[in-house]
Amino acid sequence: MAKFPEPPTVAELIAIGPDVVPLAPGTALARLFFRGGAHPGAWDTFRFWGPGPSRFDHHLPGPNGAATLQDRGILYAAGAGEPGALAVCAAEVFQAARSIDLHDREPWFATFRTARELALLDLRGLWPTRAGASSAIASGPKARARRWSRRIYEAYPKIDGLLYSSSMGGNADAIALYERARDALPKAPEFHRALADPALRAPLFAAAKAIGYAIV
Repeated sequence: MAKFPEPPTVAELIAIGPDVVPLAPGTALARLFFRGGAHPGAWDTFRFWGPGPSRFDHHLPGPNGAATLQDRGILYAAGAGEPGALAVCAAEVFQAARSIDLHDREPWFATFRTARELALLDLRGLWPTRAGASSAIASGPKARARRWSRRIYEAYPKIDGLLYSSSMGGNADAIALYERARDALPKAPEFHRALADPALRAPLFAAAKAIGYAIV
């Protein structure tokens, strides 16, 4: 495996400095989320319960490492302007079973445009190497990536989140937004439909075929 050690200290990360990439206002983003289940959300909901199993959850673990409700929130998205945004989202969200369940936990797909400029730490280039890691930060053990995210969040209070390459989505751009970016979301999405909606039937089948996932 490519080099992916435990994260540096906060002081060391401050000394290294961030590689910040600005995401312009009006940038199109896409996300796949669940309106049901144990932790239901909406298209603009940051998840304040964590850390969960997702890669860059920066939440502080509770007693015995358990997930807890707290002030730290996360929202994952993909670049909606890229071909196959639905495929990228589906590849990431349904990677455990490699099948797209149209009904369990009520999955929905939404696209929206950012309301202000976002300052993102760029994990796609040389910053991980300079910080002592590698591109494996986006593909290596998720528990360790979560520890990196916590240190990054504490070291760089002015960044809104992380820009990284989706290891399941053909290295397409993926974004993890910290709760600092709540004011960057618009008042309404551009597209907002359940995965089971007939309007998504054709693009969803195309996405499933592209990533080799079944639809159930």
